[in-house]
Amino acid sequence: MNKKIAFQTFGCKLNFAETSQISRQFIENGYEIADFKETADVYVINTCTVTSIAEKKCKTAIRSAINRNPDAKVAVIGCFSQLKAEEIQEIEGVDLIIGNNEKHKLFEIISNRKNNTATNCAYCDVKQMEKSDAFVPSYSSGDRTRSFLKIQDGCDYFCTYCAIPFARGRSRSDTIANIVKSAEAIANEGLKEVILTGVNIGDFGKQNNESFLQLIKALDKVNGIERYRISSIEPDLLTDEIIEFVANSSKFLPHFHIPLQSGSNKILKMMKRHYQRELFAERVYKIKSVMPDACIAADVICGFPGETDEDFKDSYDFIEALPISYLHVFTYSERPDTIAAKLENKVPVNIRRERSKALQILSDKKKHEFYLENTTSVRKVLFESDIHNGYIFGFTDNYIRVKTKKDLSLVNNVCIVKLKILDNDEVFFADKE
Repeated sequence: MNKKIAFQTFGCKLNFAETSQISRQFIENGYEIADFKETADVYVINTCTVTSIAEKKCKTAIRSAINRNPDAKVAVIGCFSQLKAEEIQEIEGVDLIIGNNEKHKLFEIISNRKNNTATNCAYCDVKQMEKSDAFVPSYSSGDRTRSFLKIQDGCDYFCTYCAIPFARGRSRSDTIANIVKSAEAIANEGLKEVILTGVNIGDFGKQNNESFLQLIKALDKVNGIERYRISSIEPDLLTDEIIEFVANSSKFLPHFHIPLQSGSNKILKMMKRHYQRELFAERVYKIKSVMPDACIAADVICGFPGETDEDFKDSYDFIEALPISYLHVFTYSERPDTIAAKLENKVPVNIRRERSKALQILSDKKKHEFYLENTTSVRKVLFESDIHNGYIFGFTDNYIRVKTKKDLSLVNNVCIVKLKILDNDEVFFADKE
């Protein structure tokens, strides 16, 4: 009987791409993929350290795997492993602790290990690892109808609140030629949509004298891929040329995810962001001028040290006035060894939560308004194998969730639909045109 391996992935789309790449190595060597809630011979937890809540979720998953099968090998990989190996090592039953630079070698490491102790070997996989400038390619597959394609890793920005540069290292990326090959491989698997992902994807290519704009122009020519989405891209790296190319492309979709982090220039300066809010607004209005129906999401952090009530109101009012579609709201969480963690004037946790709730309500309002603006519009939808209660679900090009009556022939197909009725779950019922 084949051995079973189960994966649990936390955090960003980059982690999901890397987990999928790792899982293919095990499948190719005779392993069977099990659900994480099932009994398996090996459990792999790909971790996140962006907030303390993320770390708690990772710990819970680790303990769940150990309790589910005490005889299984439990490997903890990723950003939490990279930064806090000692903390994970305290959990009895963990066999391997592997950081970001080595996690792509997981199959090799597990195959070569001859013991189940978590003392010396598991610890040295992280602590003795040298910083690597190597880029490890990866993409996800088997995930419904889309693939996360890793184009870049690491970050050179070192914002005062963020530990990711310490966990992921310096910015680096593959060549355009190699990424095109990965996109062609994805197309050969029959997947129709690709999400370009990384830590700071707008920084793509500088080591190879290439650019993000050159990359998307090359990907636009790959046969078989019908849709591309650009994941989070910094406002200072999102140029007019990129926006205009997307507007004129039949494959790159009108959907942007742009980190704002604060609508207060005072707080942006304290965060050591690379722009002021005026540039962010300029990017949003540029997108809307050439793609009026575009979906624009923004990341926002509330409760950063020194953020007064006046600063928060300034930020809130700025966001409210912009034609953005929804928010990803993060309650500030101290990350060890970051500059922000050492700042004075900490915002009390209860106030952070109140501000987070207010921003989430604003996000829900904006999303609802954006959806209503699209009522009766005709859009292209990629339907997925997401079926329940007699309906099949998918997303429009501008990232509106829709449903229509169950029809399995629609799975992994792009269809033209008319958005008709918005239900209480913020899903449009759509008719095929």
